Amino acid sequence: MKTSSDSLQRFLFDAAPIRGEFVHLDESWRSVLARHDYPLPLRNLLGELMASAVLLAAMLKLQQGSLILQIQGQGPVSLLVVECSGDLQVRATAKWEGELVSSKVAELIGDGRFVITLDQKNGGQMYQGIVALEGETVAEILQNYMLRSEQLETRLWLAADGQQAAGMLLQKLPEQPDGDTDAWNRAVVLAETVRHDELLSLSVPELLHRLYHEEDIRLFDAQPVVFGCSCSRENVVEMLKMIGVDEVDSVLEEQGSIQVCCEFCNQCYVFEEEDIDEVFALPTSEFAMEIQH
Repeated sequence: MKTSSDSLQRFLFDAAPIRGEFVHLDESWRSVLARHDYPLPLRNLLGELMASAVLLAAMLKLQQGSLILQIQGQGPVSLLVVECSGDLQVRATAKWEGELVSSKVAELIGDGRFVITLDQKNGGQMYQGIVALEGETVAEILQNYMLRSEQLETRLWLAADGQQAAGMLLQKLPEQPDGDTDAWNRAVVLAETVRHDELLSLSVPELLHRLYHEEDIRLFDAQPVVFGCSCSRENVVEMLKMIGVDEVDSVLEEQGSIQVCCEFCNQCYVFEEEDIDEVFALPTSEFAMEIQH
């Protein structure tokens, strides 16, 4: 039985303070790959980061905001960025140079740092945490970060290939009086037996039965995950206004027009001289109304 495509499902251990999530990405992951020709080692790395971003965004229960995960490095791969919104719209991009031979994170990234940003997008305060990369895999990097920031033990299992990306998350909740003190260790040991091909191909009920058929598990309804990019012409207008008329006019004089392309979805926005005149002649809200007609 094939797993549900592009979905996230939460589950709880009824008799133990443990919660978990599964995510499976098909079309949303292929939408990322269709826009960039990523080498195999980078493709797998980005797919795992994309799956983990959905897992963490769902765990944080964001409302209108978004979670942004970035890995910045000084190796052949200089940047990986994944953004997942509260309604589980996800996008991803990466930068690299040269031929990627190794598949090891340390050799691909080199000296680097991990940046996690919570953008509330509703006037709330933005949170950003920056730490050194600790771990040999994406899962280990995130686990180490979560342990330091949340003080809750969190474990992840991630997998990706050219067609799918998937992941599983377990998190240990505060202990309950008279609870099963060995439940967490048992859950983790069993989860360690899951193979990459099982994460990618099995349905959530099959995986849960495969791992925890002796436990009482409560499985919640699946939530859809979709590829979505938040870029827009209006956002580019805001950016041009921030750059300023003098700098924009300088570029316009040199190039004849201004073209801004989104690194996530490859959508390009072109501004001719008359468009730039309107950008700086009208308030942004009025210009947004103009370009919609």
